[in-house]
Amino acid sequence: MEKLYYMGIDVGTTGCKTVIFDQDGISFGEAYREYPVICTMPHQAEQDAEQVFALLVQTMSEAVSKAGVRSVEALSISVQGDAVMPVDSDYQVLHHVILGMDYRPHEQCAEYGKFHDEWKLYEITGQPLHPINMMAKIMWFYKMKPQIAERTYKFITYAEFILQRLGGNAVIDDTMASRSMGYDIEKRCWSEEVLETMCIPKEKLSGVCRSGSPVGKMDSHLAEQIGLKNCPVLIAGGHDQPIGAVGAGVIREGMAVDSTGTAEVLSTTYREPKINQDMYHCYYSCYYHAVQDMYFSFAHMQTGGILQRWYRDTFGHQEEQEAEKLGRNFYEYAQTKCKAQPSSVLVLPHFNGSGTPLCDMDSKGAIVGLTLSSTRHDVLKGILDSLCYELRTNLDAMQKSGIAIHELRAVGGGARSPMWLQTKANIMGTVIKTMESKEAGCLGAAVLAAAGTGYYSSLEEACGKMVRTADCYEPEPEMQKRYNEKYEVYLELYESLKAINRRLG
Repeated sequence: MEKLYYMGIDVGTTGCKTVIFDQDGISFGEAYREYPVICTMPHQAEQDAEQVFALLVQTMSEAVSKAGVRSVEALSISVQGDAVMPVDSDYQVLHHVILGMDYRPHEQCAEYGKFHDEWKLYEITGQPLHPINMMAKIMWFYKMKPQIAERTYKFITYAEFILQRLGGNAVIDDTMASRSMGYDIEKRCWSEEVLETMCIPKEKLSGVCRSGSPVGKMDSHLAEQIGLKNCPVLIAGGHDQPIGAVGAGVIREGMAVDSTGTAEVLSTTYREPKINQDMYHCYYSCYYHAVQDMYFSFAHMQTGGILQRWYRDTFGHQEEQEAEKLGRNFYEYAQTKCKAQPSSVLVLPHFNGSGTPLCDMDSKGAIVGLTLSSTRHDVLKGILDSLCYELRTNLDAMQKSGIAIHELRAVGGGARSPMWLQTKANIMGTVIKTMESKEAGCLGAAVLAAAGTGYYSSLEEACGKMVRTADCYEPEPEMQKRYNEKYEVYLELYESLKAINRRLG
Protein backbone atom coordinates (compact mmCIF):
# COMPACT_ATOMS: atom_id res chain seq x y z
CA MET A 1 0.00 0.00 0.00
CA GLU A 2 1.27 3.45 -0.91
CA LYS A 3 2.19 5.53 2.10
CA LEU A 4 0.36 8.78 2.63
CA TYR A 5 1.78 11.43 4.94
CA TYR A 6 0.11 13.88 7.30
CA MET A 7 1.62 16.78 9.20
CA GLY A 8 0.72 17.38 12.84
CA ILE A 9 1.57 20.77 14.33
CA ASP A 10 1.52 21.68 18.02
CA VAL A 11 1.96 25.35 18.97
CA GLY A 12 2.43 25.58 22.74
CA THR A 13 3.16 28.39 25.15
CA THR A 14 6.95 28.11 25.04
CA GLY A 15 7.63 26.09 21.90
CA CYS A 16 6.26 24.56 18.70
CA LYS A 17 6.70 21.12 17.18
CA THR A 18 5.97 19.56 13.81
CA VAL A 19 5.82 15.79 13.22
CA ILE A 20 5.25 13.91 9.95
CA PHE A 21 3.10 10.76 10.34
CA ASP A 22 1.92 8.19 7.84
CA GLN A 23 -1.65 6.89 7.67
CA ASP A 24 -0.86 4.31 10.36
CA GLY A 25 0.32 6.92 12.86
CA ILE A 26 4.01 6.07 12.50
CA SER A 27 6.25 9.14 12.83
CA PHE A 28 8.95 9.79 10.23
CA GLY A 29 10.42 13.16 11.12
CA GLU A 30 9.99 15.82 13.76
CA ALA A 31 11.41 19.18 14.78
CA TYR A 32 11.00 21.58 17.70
CA ARG A 33 11.75 25.24 18.38
CA GLU A 34 11.48 27.27 21.57
CA TYR A 35 10.39 30.90 21.81
CA PRO A 36 10.19 33.38 24.68
CA VAL A 37 7.31 34.66 26.77
CA ILE A 38 7.51 38.40 27.44
CA CYS A 39 7.08 39.14 31.18
CA THR A 40 8.25 42.66 32.10
CA MET A 41 5.58 43.49 34.69
CA PRO A 42 3.37 41.61 37.18
CA HIS A 43 0.79 39.25 35.62
CA GLN A 44 2.01 40.01 32.07
CA ALA A 45 2.58 37.21 29.54
CA GLU A 46 2.93 38.26 25.91
CA GLN A 47 4.44 36.85 22.74
CA ASP A 48 5.60 37.89 19.28
CA ALA A 49 3.26 36.04 16.92
CA GLU A 50 5.39 36.67 13.83
CA GLN A 51 8.43 35.18 15.59
CA VAL A 52 6.36 32.14 16.56
CA PHE A 53 5.23 31.61 12.97
CA ALA A 54 8.76 32.01 11.59
CA LEU A 55 10.02 29.34 13.99
CA LEU A 56 7.05 27.14 13.16
CA VAL A 57 8.00 27.26 9.47
CA GLN A 58 11.50 26.15 10.46
CA THR A 59 10.07 23.10 12.25
CA MET A 60 7.91 22.26 9.24
CA SER A 61 10.91 22.44 6.89
CA GLU A 62 13.12 20.38 9.20
CA ALA A 63 10.46 17.73 9.82
CA VAL A 64 9.85 17.34 6.07
CA SER A 65 13.59 17.02 5.47
CA LYS A 66 14.08 14.45 8.24
CA ALA A 67 11.10 12.43 7.02
CA GLY A 68 12.48 12.45 3.49
CA VAL A 69 9.08 13.14 1.96
CA ARG A 70 8.11 15.49 -0.87
CA SER A 71 4.36 15.25 -0.56
CA VAL A 72 2.03 15.68 2.43
CA GLU A 73 -1.69 15.08 2.01
CA ALA A 74 -2.91 17.42 4.73
CA LEU A 75 -2.02 19.09 8.00
CA SER A 76 -3.82 20.26 11.10
CA ILE A 77 -2.88 22.18 14.22
CA SER A 78 -3.08 21.98 17.98
CA VAL A 79 -2.71 25.41 19.57
CA GLN A 80 -2.40 26.90 23.02
CA GLY A 81 -5.73 28.15 24.24
CA ASP A 82 -6.96 31.61 25.14
CA ALA A 83 -4.12 33.62 23.55
CA VAL A 84 -5.49 36.70 21.78
CA MET A 85 -4.06 39.14 19.25
CA PRO A 86 -5.58 42.11 17.40
CA VAL A 87 -5.07 42.29 13.63
CA ASP A 88 -5.95 44.76 10.87
CA SER A 89 -7.87 43.90 7.70
CA ASP A 90 -4.68 42.52 6.13
CA TYR A 91 -4.16 40.33 9.21
CA GLN A 92 -1.10 42.28 10.26
CA VAL A 93 -0.67 41.98 14.01
CA LEU A 94 -1.25 45.26 15.88
CA HIS A 95 0.00 44.18 19.31
CA HIS A 96 1.85 41.30 20.92
CA VAL A 97 -0.25 38.23 21.66
CA ILE A 98 -1.79 38.30 25.14
CA LEU A 99 -1.34 34.72 26.36
CA GLY A 100 -3.81 32.73 28.40
CA MET A 101 -1.47 32.87 31.39
CA ASP A 102 -1.60 36.70 31.31
CA TYR A 103 -3.69 37.61 34.38
CA ARG A 104 -3.91 41.37 33.82
CA PRO A 105 -7.60 41.12 32.82
CA HIS A 106 -8.50 40.15 36.41
CA GLU A 107 -9.64 43.75 36.96
CA GLN A 108 -12.00 43.58 33.99
CA CYS A 109 -13.40 40.27 35.27
CA ALA A 110 -13.93 41.71 38.75
CA GLU A 111 -15.70 44.73 37.25
CA TYR A 112 -17.89 42.49 35.07
CA GLY A 113 -18.83 40.37 38.08
CA LYS A 114 -20.11 43.43 39.95
CA PHE A 115 -22.84 44.11 37.39
CA HIS A 116 -23.59 40.76 35.75
CA ASP A 117 -24.66 37.30 36.86
CA GLU A 118 -21.63 34.99 36.75
CA TRP A 119 -23.78 31.86 36.94
CA LYS A 120 -25.81 32.97 33.91
CA LEU A 121 -22.56 33.53 32.02
CA TYR A 122 -21.57 29.97 32.88
CA GLU A 123 -24.97 28.59 31.87
CA ILE A 124 -24.69 30.15 28.42
CA THR A 125 -21.00 29.70 27.65
CA GLY A 126 -19.89 26.78 29.84
CA GLN A 127 -17.01 28.97 31.03
CA PRO A 128 -16.56 30.45 34.51
CA LEU A 129 -15.70 34.15 34.65
CA HIS A 130 -11.91 34.10 34.59
CA PRO A 131 -9.06 36.30 33.28
CA ILE A 132 -7.59 33.38 31.34
CA ASN A 133 -10.40 33.45 28.77
CA MET A 134 -10.42 35.12 25.35
CA MET A 135 -13.23 37.58 26.08
CA ALA A 136 -11.50 38.77 29.25
CA LYS A 137 -8.46 39.61 27.10
CA ILE A 138 -10.60 41.53 24.62
CA MET A 139 -12.26 43.49 27.43
CA TRP A 140 -8.73 44.33 28.63
CA PHE A 141 -7.81 45.67 25.18
CA TYR A 142 -10.87 47.95 25.14
CA LYS A 143 -10.09 49.25 28.62
CA MET A 144 -6.29 49.49 28.53
CA LYS A 145 -5.51 49.80 24.79
CA PRO A 146 -8.58 51.56 23.34
CA GLN A 147 -6.73 53.02 20.36
CA ILE A 148 -5.58 49.55 19.30
CA ALA A 149 -9.04 48.09 19.94
CA GLU A 150 -10.65 50.69 17.67
CA ARG A 151 -8.15 49.97 14.87
CA THR A 152 -8.67 46.21 15.19
CA TYR A 153 -10.42 44.40 12.36
CA LYS A 154 -10.55 41.09 14.26
CA PHE A 155 -9.41 39.75 17.59
CA ILE A 156 -8.03 36.32 16.75
CA THR A 157 -6.33 33.33 18.36
CA TYR A 158 -3.31 31.38 17.16
CA ALA A 159 -5.77 29.10 15.33
CA GLU A 160 -6.87 31.77 12.85
CA PHE A 161 -3.45 33.39 12.69
CA ILE A 162 -1.63 30.22 11.66
CA LEU A 163 -4.28 29.08 9.20
CA GLN A 164 -4.23 32.50 7.53
CA ARG A 165 -0.43 32.57 7.37
CA LEU A 166 -0.39 29.06 5.89
CA GLY A 167 -2.73 30.20 3.10
CA GLY A 168 -6.14 29.16 4.42
CA ASN A 169 -9.26 30.85 5.67
CA ALA A 170 -8.89 32.74 8.95
CA VAL A 171 -11.63 30.89 10.84
CA ILE A 172 -11.78 29.81 14.45
CA ASP A 173 -12.72 26.20 15.13
CA ASP A 174 -15.49 25.38 17.57
CA THR A 175 -13.23 23.89 20.25
CA MET A 176 -11.47 27.26 20.51
CA ALA A 177 -14.62 29.37 20.15
CA SER A 178 -16.46 27.43 22.85
CA ARG A 179 -13.58 28.10 25.26
CA SER A 180 -13.78 31.83 24.73
CA MET A 181 -16.42 32.80 27.37
CA GLY A 182 -18.47 34.39 24.58
CA TYR A 183 -19.96 31.41 22.74
CA ASP A 184 -23.39 29.87 23.31
CA ILE A 185 -22.67 26.15 23.57
CA GLU A 186 -26.34 25.18 23.21
CA LYS A 187 -27.09 27.35 20.17
CA ARG A 188 -23.59 26.84 18.71
CA CYS A 189 -22.95 30.47 17.84
CA TRP A 190 -21.43 33.62 19.32
CA SER A 191 -23.71 34.77 22.12
CA GLU A 192 -24.93 38.25 21.24
CA GLU A 193 -26.41 38.52 24.74
CA VAL A 194 -23.05 37.89 26.42
CA LEU A 195 -21.04 39.97 23.96
CA GLU A 196 -23.38 42.91 24.54
CA THR A 197 -22.77 42.77 28.31
CA MET A 198 -19.03 42.82 27.59
CA CYS A 199 -19.28 45.62 25.00
CA ILE A 200 -17.53 43.44 22.42
CA PRO A 201 -18.83 43.87 18.83
CA LYS A 202 -19.62 40.51 17.24
CA GLU A 203 -18.05 41.63 13.95
CA LYS A 204 -14.67 41.79 15.70
CA LEU A 205 -14.72 37.98 16.01
CA SER A 206 -13.98 35.36 13.37
CA GLY A 207 -16.41 33.03 11.71
CA VAL A 208 -16.63 29.61 13.35
CA CYS A 209 -16.08 26.24 11.67
CA ARG A 210 -16.18 22.65 12.88
CA SER A 211 -12.87 21.24 14.10
CA GLY A 212 -11.68 18.82 11.42
CA SER A 213 -13.13 20.82 8.50
CA PRO A 214 -11.07 21.64 5.36
CA VAL A 215 -10.29 25.38 5.30
CA GLY A 216 -8.08 25.76 2.23
CA LYS A 217 -4.69 24.68 0.92
CA MET A 218 -1.17 25.68 1.81
CA ASP A 219 0.26 28.61 -0.10
CA SER A 220 2.36 27.22 -2.97
CA HIS A 221 5.37 29.42 -2.19
CA LEU A 222 5.36 28.29 1.44
CA ALA A 223 4.98 24.64 0.39
CA GLU A 224 8.03 25.02 -1.87
CA GLN A 225 9.94 26.78 0.93
CA ILE A 226 9.48 23.86 3.33
CA GLY A 227 10.42 21.29 0.69
CA LEU A 228 7.09 20.02 -0.64
CA LYS A 229 6.05 19.55 -4.26
CA ASN A 230 2.35 19.69 -3.45
CA CYS A 231 0.10 22.02 -1.44
CA PRO A 232 -1.35 20.11 1.53
CA VAL A 233 -4.99 20.54 2.47
CA LEU A 234 -5.41 22.63 5.63
CA ILE A 235 -7.71 21.08 8.22
CA ALA A 236 -9.04 23.17 11.10
CA GLY A 237 -7.51 21.91 14.32
CA GLY A 238 -8.31 23.01 17.82
CA HIS A 239 -7.48 23.78 21.41
CA ASP A 240 -4.44 21.79 22.58
CA GLN A 241 -6.27 19.83 25.30
CA PRO A 242 -8.94 18.16 23.12
CA ILE A 243 -6.48 17.66 20.26
CA GLY A 244 -4.05 15.99 22.67
CA ALA A 245 -6.95 13.84 23.89
CA VAL A 246 -7.56 12.70 20.30
CA GLY A 247 -3.86 11.83 20.07
CA ALA A 248 -4.28 9.68 23.19
CA GLY A 249 -7.44 8.02 21.90
CA VAL A 250 -9.66 9.68 24.51
CA ILE A 251 -12.76 9.92 22.35
CA ARG A 252 -15.37 8.03 24.43
CA GLU A 253 -17.05 8.52 27.80
CA GLY A 254 -15.28 7.05 30.81
CA MET A 255 -11.81 7.89 29.48
CA ALA A 256 -9.42 10.70 30.38
CA VAL A 257 -5.93 11.82 29.50
CA ASP A 258 -3.42 12.83 32.16
CA SER A 259 -0.89 15.20 30.61
CA THR A 260 2.13 15.92 32.78
CA GLY A 261 4.67 18.56 31.90
CA THR A 262 5.60 21.65 33.89
CA ALA A 263 2.06 21.49 35.29
CA GLU A 264 -0.50 18.70 35.06
CA VAL A 265 -3.83 18.57 33.24
CA LEU A 266 -6.58 15.94 33.53
CA SER A 267 -8.88 16.05 30.48
CA THR A 268 -12.02 14.06 29.83
CA THR A 269 -14.99 13.81 27.48
CA TYR A 270 -18.71 13.04 27.71
CA ARG A 271 -21.78 13.02 25.47
CA GLU A 272 -24.19 15.37 27.26
CA PRO A 273 -23.14 18.89 28.35
CA LYS A 274 -22.41 19.26 32.08
CA ILE A 275 -23.61 22.64 33.31
CA ASN A 276 -24.22 22.34 37.03
CA GLN A 277 -23.25 23.97 40.31
CA ASP A 278 -20.63 21.34 41.11
CA MET A 279 -18.84 22.01 37.81
CA TYR A 280 -19.16 25.75 38.34
CA HIS A 281 -17.75 25.82 41.87
CA CYS A 282 -14.81 23.62 40.83
CA TYR A 283 -13.97 25.99 37.93
CA TYR A 284 -14.44 23.24 35.35
CA SER A 285 -15.31 24.54 31.92
CA CYS A 286 -17.62 22.68 29.53
CA TYR A 287 -16.87 23.07 25.84
CA TYR A 288 -16.70 21.08 22.59
CA HIS A 289 -14.42 18.15 21.98
CA ALA A 290 -12.87 17.73 18.53
CA VAL A 291 -15.00 14.58 18.30
CA GLN A 292 -18.45 15.23 16.83
CA ASP A 293 -21.22 15.63 19.43
CA MET A 294 -18.89 15.18 22.41
CA TYR A 295 -18.12 17.68 25.16
CA PHE A 296 -14.90 18.30 27.00
CA SER A 297 -13.61 19.44 30.39
CA PHE A 298 -10.26 19.55 32.08
CA ALA A 299 -8.81 19.98 35.54
CA HIS A 300 -5.61 21.94 35.93
CA MET A 301 -2.97 21.40 38.61
CA GLN A 302 -0.58 24.32 39.08
CA THR A 303 2.44 22.07 39.61
CA GLY A 304 3.65 18.82 38.06
CA GLY A 305 7.12 18.27 36.69
CA ILE A 306 8.15 21.71 37.94
CA LEU A 307 7.89 20.46 41.54
CA GLN A 308 10.32 17.64 40.79
CA ARG A 309 12.61 20.23 39.24
CA TRP A 310 12.39 22.23 42.48
CA TYR A 311 13.46 19.08 44.35
CA ARG A 312 16.36 18.58 41.94
CA ASP A 313 17.60 22.16 42.29
CA THR A 314 17.12 22.23 46.08
CA PHE A 315 18.03 18.74 47.30
CA GLY A 316 19.16 16.66 44.35
CA HIS A 317 22.75 17.80 43.66
CA GLN A 318 24.26 14.44 44.64
CA GLU A 319 21.86 12.40 42.50
CA GLU A 320 22.35 14.85 39.65
CA GLN A 321 26.09 14.23 39.67
CA GLU A 322 25.64 10.47 40.01
CA ALA A 323 23.09 10.34 37.21
CA GLU A 324 25.39 12.33 34.93
CA LYS A 325 28.25 9.89 35.56
CA LEU A 326 25.98 6.95 34.80
CA GLY A 327 24.50 8.64 31.74
CA ARG A 328 20.99 8.40 33.18
CA ASN A 329 18.06 10.78 33.39
CA PHE A 330 18.09 12.56 36.76
CA TYR A 331 14.40 12.03 37.55
CA GLU A 332 14.44 8.35 36.63
CA TYR A 333 17.59 7.80 38.69
CA ALA A 334 16.41 9.79 41.74
CA GLN A 335 13.13 7.88 41.83
CA THR A 336 15.01 4.56 42.14
CA LYS A 337 16.10 5.79 45.60
CA CYS A 338 12.45 6.09 46.73
CA LYS A 339 10.37 3.39 48.39
CA ALA A 340 7.33 2.12 46.50
CA GLN A 341 5.09 2.54 49.56
CA PRO A 342 3.43 5.80 50.65
CA SER A 343 5.96 8.35 51.86
CA SER A 344 6.28 8.93 55.60
CA VAL A 345 5.97 12.68 54.94
CA LEU A 346 2.99 14.47 53.45
CA VAL A 347 3.41 17.30 50.93
CA LEU A 348 0.89 19.96 49.95
CA PRO A 349 1.97 20.69 46.34
CA HIS A 350 0.58 24.24 46.20
CA PHE A 351 4.00 25.77 45.53
CA ASN A 352 2.36 27.98 42.87
CA GLY A 353 -1.06 28.23 44.46
CA SER A 354 -3.81 25.68 43.96
CA GLY A 355 -5.37 24.74 40.67
CA THR A 356 -8.81 23.15 40.35
CA PRO A 357 -11.00 22.33 42.17
CA LEU A 358 -9.93 24.94 44.78
CA CYS A 359 -8.32 27.63 42.60
CA ASP A 360 -6.81 29.28 45.66
CA MET A 361 -3.82 31.28 44.50
CA ASP A 362 -3.03 32.23 48.12
CA SER A 363 -2.44 28.62 49.14
CA LYS A 364 1.20 27.61 49.60
CA GLY A 365 3.27 24.47 49.60
CA ALA A 366 4.06 22.51 52.77
CA ILE A 367 6.02 19.45 53.90
CA VAL A 368 4.65 17.94 57.10
CA GLY A 369 5.50 14.89 59.18
CA LEU A 370 9.27 15.44 59.13
CA THR A 371 11.41 13.72 61.76
CA LEU A 372 15.17 13.37 62.25
CA SER A 373 14.93 10.06 60.38
CA SER A 374 13.36 11.67 57.30
CA THR A 375 15.48 11.66 54.15
CA ARG A 376 15.41 13.74 51.01
CA HIS A 377 14.10 10.68 49.20
CA ASP A 378 11.11 10.65 51.55
CA VAL A 379 10.52 14.24 50.43
CA LEU A 380 10.78 13.27 46.74
CA LYS A 381 8.35 10.38 47.18
CA GLY A 382 6.11 12.71 49.19
CA ILE A 383 6.10 15.09 46.22
CA LEU A 384 5.16 12.29 43.80
CA ASP A 385 2.44 11.08 46.17
CA SER A 386 1.06 14.59 46.65
CA LEU A 387 0.73 15.22 42.94
CA CYS A 388 -1.26 12.00 42.67
CA TYR A 389 -3.45 12.97 45.66
CA GLU A 390 -4.12 16.33 44.03
CA LEU A 391 -5.04 14.55 40.80
CA ARG A 392 -7.44 12.34 42.73
CA THR A 393 -9.21 15.33 44.29
CA ASN A 394 -10.03 16.39 40.75
CA LEU A 395 -11.10 12.88 39.75
CA ASP A 396 -13.43 12.79 42.77
CA ALA A 397 -14.74 16.30 42.04
CA MET A 398 -15.45 15.40 38.41
CA GLN A 399 -17.32 12.26 39.46
CA LYS A 400 -19.41 14.35 41.87
CA SER A 401 -20.15 16.67 38.92
CA GLY A 402 -21.50 13.74 36.91
CA ILE A 403 -18.38 12.79 34.93
CA ALA A 404 -17.32 9.16 35.43
CA ILE A 405 -13.72 8.20 34.60
CA HIS A 406 -12.60 4.56 34.49
CA GLU A 407 -9.42 4.63 32.42
CA LEU A 408 -6.54 7.10 32.22
CA ARG A 409 -4.16 7.58 29.29
CA ALA A 410 -0.84 9.15 30.34
CA VAL A 411 1.12 11.53 28.09
CA GLY A 412 3.91 14.04 28.63
CA GLY A 413 7.08 13.76 30.69
CA GLY A 414 5.33 12.02 33.59
CA ALA A 415 4.38 9.14 31.27
CA ARG A 416 8.06 8.11 31.23
CA SER A 417 8.16 7.39 34.98
CA PRO A 418 7.09 3.83 35.96
CA MET A 419 7.13 4.64 39.69
CA TRP A 420 4.97 7.73 39.24
CA LEU A 421 2.54 5.86 36.98
CA GLN A 422 2.18 2.93 39.40
CA THR A 423 1.67 5.36 42.28
CA LYS A 424 -1.05 7.10 40.24
CA ALA A 425 -2.79 3.80 39.54
CA ASN A 426 -2.75 2.92 43.24
CA ILE A 427 -3.98 6.32 44.42
CA MET A 428 -6.52 6.90 41.64
CA GLY A 429 -7.82 3.33 41.67
CA THR A 430 -7.92 3.27 37.87
CA VAL A 431 -6.06 1.57 35.05
CA ILE A 432 -3.42 3.85 33.50
CA LYS A 433 -2.06 3.26 30.01
CA THR A 434 0.86 4.96 28.28
CA MET A 435 0.91 5.74 24.59
CA GLU A 436 3.14 4.42 21.82
CA SER A 437 3.50 7.96 20.47
CA LYS A 438 4.56 10.46 23.12
CA GLU A 439 3.57 13.42 20.89
CA ALA A 440 -0.16 13.40 21.58
CA GLY A 441 -0.75 16.96 20.34
CA CYS A 442 0.94 16.43 16.99
CA LEU A 443 -0.58 12.96 16.53
CA GLY A 444 -4.03 14.28 17.37
CA ALA A 445 -3.61 16.97 14.71
CA ALA A 446 -2.46 14.34 12.19
CA VAL A 447 -5.50 12.19 13.02
CA LEU A 448 -7.73 15.22 12.30
CA ALA A 449 -5.89 15.75 9.01
CA ALA A 450 -6.34 12.12 7.90
CA ALA A 451 -10.04 12.11 8.82
CA GLY A 452 -10.66 15.62 7.49
CA THR A 453 -9.49 14.71 3.99
CA GLY A 454 -11.62 11.56 3.92
CA TYR A 455 -8.88 8.94 4.03
CA TYR A 456 -10.71 7.63 7.08
CA SER A 457 -14.47 7.82 7.25
CA SER A 458 -14.49 9.32 10.73
CA LEU A 459 -12.28 10.63 13.50
CA GLU A 460 -13.08 7.48 15.46
CA GLU A 461 -11.83 5.24 12.63
CA ALA A 462 -8.68 7.37 12.25
CA CYS A 463 -7.99 7.06 16.00
CA GLY A 464 -8.46 3.30 15.81
CA LYS A 465 -5.82 3.03 13.08
CA MET A 466 -3.31 5.68 14.15
CA VAL A 467 -3.35 5.73 17.99
CA ARG A 468 -1.91 2.84 20.02
CA THR A 469 -1.30 2.24 23.72
CA ALA A 470 1.92 0.85 25.16
CA ASP A 471 2.30 -0.10 28.85
CA CYS A 472 -0.51 -0.69 31.33
CA TYR A 473 -0.48 -0.01 35.09
CA GLU A 474 -3.18 -1.52 37.29
CA PRO A 475 -3.98 -0.73 40.94
CA GLU A 476 -2.34 -3.06 43.48
CA PRO A 477 -5.06 -3.87 46.08
CA GLU A 478 -2.86 -3.87 49.21
CA MET A 479 -0.94 -0.74 48.21
CA GLN A 480 -4.19 0.92 47.15
CA LYS A 481 -5.57 0.38 50.66
CA ARG A 482 -2.51 2.03 52.23
CA TYR A 483 -2.70 5.02 49.91
CA ASN A 484 -6.43 5.43 50.59
CA GLU A 485 -5.66 5.79 54.31
CA LYS A 486 -3.03 8.45 53.57
CA TYR A 487 -5.36 10.22 51.14
CA GLU A 488 -7.91 10.76 53.91
CA VAL A 489 -5.22 12.63 55.86
CA TYR A 490 -4.22 14.60 52.74
CA LEU A 491 -7.78 15.87 52.35
CA GLU A 492 -7.47 17.64 55.70
CA LEU A 493 -4.12 19.28 54.93
CA TYR A 494 -5.33 22.26 52.87
CA GLU A 495 -7.99 23.36 55.34
CA SER A 496 -5.60 22.88 58.27
CA LEU A 497 -3.03 25.25 56.71
CA LYS A 498 -5.40 27.68 54.97
CA ALA A 499 -5.49 30.29 57.74
CA ILE A 500 -1.73 30.05 58.33
CA ASN A 501 -1.02 30.57 54.62
CA ARG A 502 -3.29 33.61 54.58
CA ARG A 503 -1.34 35.10 57.47
CA LEU A 504 1.98 34.35 55.73
CA GLY A 505 0.68 36.52 52.87
